[in-house]
Parts: sequence; structure tokens; C-alpha cells
Amino acid sequence: MEGNHSAHGAFILLGFSDRPHLERILFVVLLTLVGNTTIILVSRLDPHLHTPMYFFLTHLSFLDLSFTTSSIPQLLYNLAGHDKTISYAGCAVQLCLSLGLGGVECLLLAVMAYDRFVAVCKPLHYMVIMHPQLCLGLVSLAWGCGVANSLIMSPMTLWLPRCGHRKVDHFLCEMPALIRLACVNTAVVEGIAFILAVGIVLSPLAFILVSYGYIVRAVLSIQSSSGRHKVFNTCGSHLTVVSLFYGNIIYMYMQPGASASQDQGKLLTLFYNIVTPLLNPLIYTLRNKEVKGALRRLIWGNLHLRKTI
Repeated sequence: MEGNHSAHGAFILLGFSDRPHLERILFVVLLTLVGNTTIILVSRLDPHLHTPMYFFLTHLSFLDLSFTTSSIPQLLYNLAGHDKTISYAGCAVQLCLSLGLGGVECLLLAVMAYDRFVAVCKPLHYMVIMHPQLCLGLVSLAWGCGVANSLIMSPMTLWLPRCGHRKVDHFLCEMPALIRLACVNTAVVEGIAFILAVGIVLSPLAFILVSYGYIVRAVLSIQSSSGRHKVFNTCGSHLTVVSLFYGNIIYMYMQPGASASQDQGKLLTLFYNIVTPLLNPLIYTLRNKEVKGALRRLIWGNLHLRKTI
């Protein structure tokens, strides 16, 4: 009876209770929300950015917003007082969103790599290949696979017997932390998680690396230095985001059980839930003249409109 009761009881999120100075850093979430919202608005409002690349970037910014808003409100609530609990339903929602959004972002980054491959290696046929129907289909495929991953792994993780263990050594309901609470052998669950991670994490990463192999070969054949610089600018931003995101995900989900360090796991989860979504808008705006130009046009347009009124 205790095992059944604990399966649906509230969880206690320990978070960074042993490192209170880290908790103050978490309020940078406001900058994350502003940065990603700005990318979405600029990409939608400026006609010059109505291209496949910025269509995918809008979805990436939406994912970053979702990552942050799915975990941080509960975290801020826990930081505000002594109550560190989260309901079973709330924990389930966090887990489902974490697994689903993570899977979508892995595949979306692969889609963005394909977009860069077509733009660099087949520039004359770019708009024919990357037509709106294909772009929508690729994004839908990414979302579908992410949702499927969540629907498979979330129930398997939540239904593991915990024998009364409710203290989650994490600041959110993350799959590795919940697996550690199980009082049974979790080899089967970890094996399935590894297999899905190969399909959703490693396969897109391999596709990204192959795509950039072709891109590098195409860049080396470009005679113009300005042409090379333009390619490096657009592709460099994407590669930076890929490095930040995949580095954390591979560490977390290719070793989901007890073999992963708990402290490192918490810090890496904090990084890709807050720091990476904060850095992504900066990476794309600081390295991208088109986004900076769109921001200037929107700002000057609004100022001119106010003066006219």
C-alpha cells in the first residue's frame, strides 16, 4: 500500500538548498523571456525575415520560452518560501514537457542544419527546395517525434515503484532524478531511454555534422572572402547553439540513471533550461546583421510613427 500511495503523492524538490547563492542567479529568467519574445516578434513583423531560416528560428525561440516557463514558475514559488513540494500532477506535467520539448529541439536543430546546407550548397534552388509546405512538414515532424518521445518515457518513469521515496534531488522533475528514486532495477527503463536518445539525440546530431561537412567543403570552394564571411556568420550562430544544447543533453540522457553525477546534472539542467535560452537570442542578434537591421527598422519605424502622431 505504501508503494501505491507514494506513486501518486507530492514530491519534495530539494533543488539547490545546499547552495543558496545559486538561487539568486535564477531571476535572469526575465531576460530570457524578453530576448526570445523579441526574436519571435521581429521575425514575424519584419517582411525581410519571412524566410525558412527565420521560420525555424521562431520555433526555436518558442521552444526556449516553453523550456523556461515550464519549470521556472514552480522553482520561483519554491524559492519564495519553505514549501518545496510539487504535486504529482505538476511533476508529471514538468516531466512530459521536459522530454517533449527537448526532443523537439534536437530535431529542430537538425532541420535548421538542413536549411543551412541547402542555402550554402544549393543556393540557386533554395527557395524551390525549402518551400513553405516542406518547412511546415519538417517542423511538424519535429514536434510529432518530441511528443511521441514524451508519451513513451513519461509514463514509464512516473510508474516506477518508489517505496515511499519522495525527495527529488533536483529543482524540477527531471527523468534522471526520478529514476534514482526507484526501489527496483531500472535497467529496462534506462535501456529504452538510451535507445530513444540514439534516435532523437544522436541521429539528428550525426545529420548536423554530416550537413556541416558538406557546408565546409562548399565554403572552401568560395573565392570571395565576403561570401565566406557571410556563410560563417549565419552558420556560426547555429553551430554555437548546437554545441550549447547538445553538450548538455548528451550528458544528461545518454546516462540517465545513477551513473550521472547529481550535482553536475542539476547544474547542466539549469544551464539548458535558463542559460541556453538566454544566450540563444544574443547569439543570433549579435552575429546576425539581418536581425539587427530588422530591430533598427522596427525601432525607427515606431519612433517615426510617434513623432507623426
